[in-house]
Amino acid sequence: VALKMILAGRLAGEPDVQRFHREAQAAARLKHPHIVPVHEVGEYEGHHYFTMDFIAGRSLAEVLRDEALAPDRAAEIIKTIAQAVHYAHQQGTLHRDLKPANVILDAQDEPHITDFGLAKIAEDDSGESTGDLTATGQVLGTPSYMSPEQASGKHYLVGPATDIYALGAVLYACLTSRAPFVADSAVDTILQVMRNEPVSPRVLNPAVPKDIETICLKCLHKEPHKRYGTAQELADDLTRFLEGRPVSARPIGRTAKTV
Repeated sequence: VALKMILAGRLAGEPDVQRFHREAQAAARLKHPHIVPVHEVGEYEGHHYFTMDFIAGRSLAEVLRDEALAPDRAAEIIKTIAQAVHYAHQQGTLHRDLKPANVILDAQDEPHITDFGLAKIAEDDSGESTGDLTATGQVLGTPSYMSPEQASGKHYLVGPATDIYALGAVLYACLTSRAPFVADSAVDTILQVMRNEPVSPRVLNPAVPKDIETICLKCLHKEPHKRYGTAQELADDLTRFLEGRPVSARPIGRTAKTV
């Protein structure tokens, strides 16, 4: 197993402890072959910890430091984690921080989602909302992979479409070896996420097929309701791409981009 603890140890503040236990609670309730399972949560001499499966392998971020993936391989990875994300959504859990660093590839090159530290759980076991640990207007997530609604602090808009955006951002990184938006500072990156359209993947990597680029850009639409309706719909379109069938996504026209 792997052991996770709060780095601050006994000096951890209440928000840190709450978020740590939120991560353990979110992951422990999810039983899926492509989500790293949590086994035990506890405290030892003031140190909070939980144990989870140890996945021997590399993070997707480490893999992408070397080069972009072949389009079919990228589609396979995102299809698999999209199915896992759809399962999490069905259980009432949003990840809210999907990125290459939070996807571990095991010895068989199978992907596993980890790090639910920013997860939001719709309801606890009693049926009552667990609430949110973030203040209104607070930016939550990783700038290069967060959705426009996260970047603008509009948490009332955060939902399954937020994770679908992040899946598209991870797919973009798989195809181009870089995030959709990258700037010199976190603030500048956030402004790009809110205001700019991503450079088309085929501009950065001409080997990217048009259909998978279209799938990727549909996920990255600024407006949540214009992305895929569910993560499973994204997985289904990636399956169509892999099988050489027409995909359901359609290219976004110049007019739609500027509206």
